[in-house]
Amino acid sequence: MTTIKRSDIELLAPAGDWDCLRAAVANGADAVFFGVEKFNARARAHNFLMDDLPDIMSFLHLYGVKGFLTFNILVFEDELREAQKLIEACIGAGVDAVIVQDLGLVKMIRDISPDFPIHGSTQMTITSPEAVEFTKPWDIERVVLGRENNLKQIKQIGDQAKLPMEVFVHGALCVSYSGQCLTSEMWGGRSANRGECAQACRLPYDLMVDGVQKPMGDIAYLLSPKDLAALELVPELIEAGVTSFKIEGRLKSPEYVANVVSKYRLAIDRYFQDGDIRPSKEEMRELEQSFSRGFTYGFLKGTDNKQLVEGTYPKSRGIFLGRVKQILRDGVVCELEAPVKRGDGICFDAGDPTKKEEGGRVYDIRRRGVKLEGEAAGGLIEIIAGRNDVDLNRLHVGDRIWKTNDPHLDKRLRQSFENDRPYRTFPVSIKVTGKLGEPLRSWWTDSRSGQTVFVESELPLVQAQKRPMDVTFIEEQLGRLGGTILELGQLDVQLDGELIVPMRELNVMRRSAVELLEAERQRPRAYIRRDVDAYADVPSNGAVPRSAQAMGETATYSPTTIPGIAGPVRLTALCRSLEQVEAVLATDVDMVIADFEFIKQFPAAVEAARRAGKRIALATPRIHMPGENGYFRNITKLQPDAVLVRNTGAVYYYLKQRLEHPNEHHPELIGDFSLNIANHKTAALFLEAGLDKVTPSYDLNIQQMVDLLRNTDTSQLEVVIHQHMPMFHTEHCVYCTFLSEGTNFTNCGRPCEDHSISLQDRIGMSHPVRVDEGCRNTVYNAIDQSGAEYIRNFMELGVSNYRIEFLEESAAKVLEVISLYERAIRGEISGTQVWKTLKATNQLGVTKGQLVK
Repeated sequence: MTTIKRSDIELLAPAGDWDCLRAAVANGADAVFFGVEKFNARARAHNFLMDDLPDIMSFLHLYGVKGFLTFNILVFEDELREAQKLIEACIGAGVDAVIVQDLGLVKMIRDISPDFPIHGSTQMTITSPEAVEFTKPWDIERVVLGRENNLKQIKQIGDQAKLPMEVFVHGALCVSYSGQCLTSEMWGGRSANRGECAQACRLPYDLMVDGVQKPMGDIAYLLSPKDLAALELVPELIEAGVTSFKIEGRLKSPEYVANVVSKYRLAIDRYFQDGDIRPSKEEMRELEQSFSRGFTYGFLKGTDNKQLVEGTYPKSRGIFLGRVKQILRDGVVCELEAPVKRGDGICFDAGDPTKKEEGGRVYDIRRRGVKLEGEAAGGLIEIIAGRNDVDLNRLHVGDRIWKTNDPHLDKRLRQSFENDRPYRTFPVSIKVTGKLGEPLRSWWTDSRSGQTVFVESELPLVQAQKRPMDVTFIEEQLGRLGGTILELGQLDVQLDGELIVPMRELNVMRRSAVELLEAERQRPRAYIRRDVDAYADVPSNGAVPRSAQAMGETATYSPTTIPGIAGPVRLTALCRSLEQVEAVLATDVDMVIADFEFIKQFPAAVEAARRAGKRIALATPRIHMPGENGYFRNITKLQPDAVLVRNTGAVYYYLKQRLEHPNEHHPELIGDFSLNIANHKTAALFLEAGLDKVTPSYDLNIQQMVDLLRNTDTSQLEVVIHQHMPMFHTEHCVYCTFLSEGTNFTNCGRPCEDHSISLQDRIGMSHPVRVDEGCRNTVYNAIDQSGAEYIRNFMELGVSNYRIEFLEESAAKVLEVISLYERAIRGEISGTQVWKTLKATNQLGVTKGQLVK
């Protein structure tokens, strides 16, 4: 068994600005991740500028801290050259790694540099050993696992894939799998895959069960998870093989960064020094004080839906003080569950955070009318709020009281990084030699970096007349390193005789050595860099498309005269029930795709397709966890004509099957939207890997789609032109949480088999919630949407493969929808007629976008 050392573990901190950067370094971070003004998943953070990169890396490297740039978003076609400039700036500044979501960007980075480090973002949705294996041809240095992986799975992934693993240990949790949430952009025009999440999961929803609203009391935030806090699990995480402990929070304050980093620093160091010592109550309270929606282990100890989502409030509350026992003339009585003192911020929670809540500063604390000095830590306490802070008439007995702010804690945290002293010091070993008539020579070795610099005196050594230099004298003079990042470690003095040089010579030597060692630390890391063009790999599609046309125009095409298309247009239909499959089989649709909640229904769909002489594809789940390859094997046994592949674990599995069994028949592989293909480089990566067709990302608006199509072999693309948009995709099960006494699939009683749930938003739209074989939930948009108006543009660009997706439509509705699209493809009706007839939204993907002339 390999012994884990302290140096094997990295504490990775967030930084949204310079104060956060300093707070991270001052409180013990081994590495910091940060973004610049564009191309990162926290567009709302202050962020740094690209021109700041050299200064940032110089500062971090001075203290022996690594710096990782977040590039964890999808990159659109017209942004590739700008993305290349940022990557080149990172290479020039010596950034230690970039954290990447877009596999096309990975491909670009490898074209530019074979050795520049890449980390796979959690936005890549890597949750299985197979998904890790898929990344290896591009030399991704480490992966950030999905937050839904538990400790057992983390260990299994590490043992099998043998790649360093980075895991989120603290901060806000996304209810949806990262990289698989389309809600924010669909409803708010701000894409989570573009760093602009509008947090639709933090909004209130009504629970509709079988079409009837279920009374939920004060539970309204059905998709709002508590915050992750794994401080108590540090030993288990280390033993599971986690090498990088990642803290979320680039939108948080420097006090938050200082607080959380210092707590995890202490816990990690304590593990290696003292063994399994758990944090104190006070440490956990201080963590809650900086930011907390209530703490949870997330999925690290397995799925517990009721612990993950409480549903009563969506924002940070801080520390729970207790409940209002009595309302006084000038305050309230509370039985304390946590300490409180004058000056603390408090909030009164009446159970409906959608309404204005009372809160303010604590002006006084009393026990039975007697004023207390200092802090009150328990018992019945009278809390007096500041004058005019709280309207006591709006409070109720039973209201919860939260301590939202502690000024004393904030002051202490700020003092940790707001000072003129170096944040850290490192021992330096000095060797000194000298002979009469020669310079005093010295070698200074930085214990952290291993770098050695040589410094000698300008004047030669002379014979001492009174007090010759000795070890004590030299140690005193060269050891005056206060105010620098160095401190004297070992000193080896070898002088030949009773010698001396002027004291100023020693001072100059010391200052020169410090400057040289600091310069060595700050020297940018060197990488191989090639001179390439982001568009060097754009294919020639044969046809020269016209500029994108204004929407609403119609023209008549027959399958043999469509510009750029060799052969007929092919229409596929994705069905989510056997009734829909049978309806599709009665049409001229080229292929039906079965995407059922339960795989036991797949054989009937395959059999029906075989009877009808139609091609059939089976869909994999969107998520692949360790030990779930049986799902893929079951699909293979049914011998479908194609497989709709929805994650990189599945891509790796099926491509490996082709390699290992070259003489067997293998299904066509179609990469789905969930692979997040937003530019031609990502499309090329998956096609070169071995997929037969790919589906563009739903994050593309029409102009971005046109840009992609112009630079990609369109014969290998399948465009979805009708669907209910899959919004959230979650490990959190709404059925289990709110319709069951159980906590997960092992004890929930499967209410999903007997009931149908939807989430009703604030404007009255009910969004269906469907379950897949892995008990994961998908929330679909209430209204279907149509890209029918864009079919002409796609045809002109050579697209011949189109997909229609159904959700809960009846057989009759399926036939109507297919007929309308077939007529539009033939040019018999306009795209406008299609979506108006269907009462669908006129939209492609998650944003409407604009076509330019």
